[in-house]
Amino acid sequence: MKREYEIKDKISVGEKIAYAIGDPACNVVFALTTSLLTFFYTDYIGISAGLIGAIMLISRIFDGGSDVVMGLITDRTNSKYGKARPWILWMCVPYGLSAVALFLIPAGASEMLQAVYIFVTYNIVTTVVYTALTLPYGTLASLMTRSQHERAIINVLRMGLSPFGRMTVTTLTLPMVKKLGDDQRAWVIVTSIFAAIAMVMLFICFSCTKERVCVVKNEDKVKIPVKDSLKALVQNKYWAISMALWGMLSIYSTVIGTDLAYYCKYILGNSDNYQSYVSALTVAEQGPMIVVIFLLPLGLKKFGKRNLALAGALFTVIGQCILLLNPYSYTLAVISAGIKSIGQAPLFGVIFSLIADSVEYGQWKTHLRLEGIIYSAASVGSKVGAGLTSAILGGILSKAGYDGLSAVQTTSALAAIKGIYLWIPIGVWIVTALLLWIYKLDKEYPSIMVELKEREKQGRL
Repeated sequence: MKREYEIKDKISVGEKIAYAIGDPACNVVFALTTSLLTFFYTDYIGISAGLIGAIMLISRIFDGGSDVVMGLITDRTNSKYGKARPWILWMCVPYGLSAVALFLIPAGASEMLQAVYIFVTYNIVTTVVYTALTLPYGTLASLMTRSQHERAIINVLRMGLSPFGRMTVTTLTLPMVKKLGDDQRAWVIVTSIFAAIAMVMLFICFSCTKERVCVVKNEDKVKIPVKDSLKALVQNKYWAISMALWGMLSIYSTVIGTDLAYYCKYILGNSDNYQSYVSALTVAEQGPMIVVIFLLPLGLKKFGKRNLALAGALFTVIGQCILLLNPYSYTLAVISAGIKSIGQAPLFGVIFSLIADSVEYGQWKTHLRLEGIIYSAASVGSKVGAGLTSAILGGILSKAGYDGLSAVQTTSALAAIKGIYLWIPIGVWIVTALLLWIYKLDKEYPSIMVELKEREKQGRL
């Protein structure tokens, strides 16, 4: 039975690639907001890190709520294109325009006006547009196929291409900004270029994919009450673990992304040309990951997603600890980044497969199939994790006395920059390893699918 169901759900390579390129497109804004936006506000506009952190924290609270709302909307969407796929089409243009708006902050305005502008534009981007784009995009993978293996390959391709988006933005933005004048106008131009490319990629993703999974016939569909959806969600333990794992990845990405420019500029001793250090360390941490993610299919069936991800998490801890030997060594920083890149790859490559698998577990456990709400609620871990991390980092830097417009930083500010980069990642990946240790769905999934198939033949969920 399992073999027959997997053959029926075979997805072409072209469609898998079309879906996968949507992720690097989405990562344009993710990379900007988690890696470079704080640096732009502090060192180019002159806004305090504490104020930015507070704005991002408040915004993430709204953002987390919008995820759940968007999940419910996705589950209730019924268009000729499906229920998740049309949102990629509807949101691709607003996505590009709103990303550019982030950098159009009135530089000569009062701090209050700047704060209001940041709050409004940041929420338009993250709370509204990014949520309405990425949640249906993530949900689409579970609607393309029910084959656990095919889903794993689809998401491996997605996450294999994903680092290209972050790496391109993080690596090229600062050198391009410097070449174009090293001012706010340069940031706007660079962001506009990235946004235009991302919109084209999103349109290709929409045009070349298809929704196939329709467990309940349209005439039999009923709207599930919100309270029942949330109750079913709470009963899905593997959704909770997946949410926490996604949150850990977001925390780590935010910590490294936010602190990297500061670390290169002030700790590695290259303040005059720190952009080159940022680019090199980004490539070192993203490049090997791409190779390993594309190799994951060779080991998925033999070792399983959980086992590969757990081994990778422990490997990442080792890589981070290497830098403790000499935090001021650029060479050691590159080596550490390369090792961490290899360790992160398994979890990064399978995280959305874990979430997709929790959809089937939730249906088996509660007799309700809730793709949209499961993806949206899982993303709350990512959004809240990133928001809290941004706020905490901003608060730490502000309390330590960091001044973005000053050429010389206080001893406490330097200690804060170094401590953030060195120690927080170790804690994040230890927690990640513990979460993966208690994850058992890989072993349970085949029997769950057999039972679901029998139920569905009888017209039951």
